[in-house]
Parts: sequence; structure tokens; C-alpha cells
Amino acid sequence: MIKFTADKTRKLSKLALYNCEDLSYGALCRLLRKKDVKVNGKRVSDDVTLSPGDVVEIFYTPAPSAKYDVVYSDRNVIVVDKKSGYSSESVFADLQKAVRADGSGENVYFIHRLDRNTSGLMIFALNAAAESELSDGFKNRTFDKYYIAEVKGVPRNKSAELCAYLFKDAKNARVTVYDRPVKGSVRIKTGYETVREYDGKSLLRVKLFTGKTHQIRAHLAHIGHPVTGDGKYGDNAFNKAENAGSQRLKAVSLTLRFNADSPLYYLDGRTFSLPETF
Repeated sequence: MIKFTADKTRKLSKLALYNCEDLSYGALCRLLRKKDVKVNGKRVSDDVTLSPGDVVEIFYTPAPSAKYDVVYSDRNVIVVDKKSGYSSESVFADLQKAVRADGSGENVYFIHRLDRNTSGLMIFALNAAAESELSDGFKNRTFDKYYIAEVKGVPRNKSAELCAYLFKDAKNARVTVYDRPVKGSVRIKTGYETVREYDGKSLLRVKLFTGKTHQIRAHLAHIGHPVTGDGKYGDNAFNKAENAGSQRLKAVSLTLRFNADSPLYYLDGRTFSLPETF
């Protein structure tokens, strides 16, 4: 059984699919027809509108599905390829269960995140010492991270290092990019190079110099080249024409760097990479 509490006024289907990553819309409709869904203890058969505080119970056992593939692991770290459509938090939770089940580490430590619909490389620590080293590396920007992004149009410059200012609206889970600083904004820097152009689109290789919420998606949209399939910052008409149901953004490369006295020095200069395709 899957159980959650509504936090906003929204259709049952919208909140159910958000809270239950392994549940499809078709499967939910079948469960409604069978009256295998309860709202506040009462069975429902329609896609009702929920109010904040409504308790939903869905009598459903999800089929096993891989939210990630393991790329590398040792006694200190584990690197995975997160699949699009899954939150970083759910991958973390599954890794915790796996590590505790096989005894491969004392714990799993969260280091960084990818957006739900961004796929690609994530690294987790398996002990406190590794967590400290990895966290410092991300905080101090000593690691190199690269992404690929398919975008609408062809950038005027084949490569560039873009600087702007990002304002985060936490209440609406959205950011806005400005060319000049505004109150509450932070400076961001995003680099890209054009890998190829095709059918009115471009494949970019993107480097994050700063790592802020939705930075790549919002920054590329700001310069007129939104990521294909991005429903928040993108071009919905373009996405529909491309039949792009999810954003084409993938973390494809992570290079680690550590000092000689680091317990992770054996990984200094190590690059983990994925194929640069979607």
C-alpha cells in the first residue's frame, strides 16, 4: 500500500503520480475502477479533487524497477547513473536499503542532487570520512561536472562562458535568471560548447562553474535555447512538436580531485563518465 497526505488542492491523479514514482496514469485509472483507492478512509472510483490534509491510500504493489545503475563502488564511495523520472531522494533511500542489506558500508551519505527529470551521474559516500571529503569537493568546486543538453535552436556562439544572476522563488519552486544583480540573487556561471546541430536543435556539452537550483535549465532558457522537454522553463509548443515528455539533460562526466593527505586520494584525477547520448 502507498499512503500520502495532500499538501495542496489538486486532482488525485496529479498528486498520486507525484508521490508514487512507480505508478503510471493507466495503472491508477485501473485501481480507481477497482476501487482500490481510499481518500480519508472512503473508497473512491473517480479522479477527485483533493484538499490539503486529505489522506490517500492506494492499494498497489509497484513492480520492481531500477531507479539507477551502479557505475562504480568501493569501501568509501558509490557512483550511480540515476534514471530520469526519479528524485535524488528516492535513489538515496533505495541505496540505503541496499547497503544495509548487503553490509557493503556503514551508511549512505547524501552529497549532491539532480533534478527529478535529469538523468546521470551521482556520487554518494559510504562513511563519514568520505562524506566530508566529497562534500568539501563540491562546496569548493574542485570537482569538474559536465552535462549534455539538447536545446531548441542553434546558439550564435559555438562555445561560451555565461555569467548571470539567479533568484530563487522557493515558494513556487522556480528560479529566474537576470543579466544584472537583483535583490536576493546570486551570481551564476555556466559554460557550454556546441557538440552538433540537427533539425533546428543543438546538442551542448555544459560545464557548471556554480551549482544552483535549476541553473542549467534556467540559464539556457534565458539565452533563448531552452532544454528540449523542459516543462518548467522550456517552450511547451516546441516540446509537443518534438514529442519530448521529459527533459533532455544528463550528467555525463564527473572528475574528482583530492589532496595527497586525503583518504580518497586514490581517486584523485579519476573521471567517471557515461555515453553522451539520450
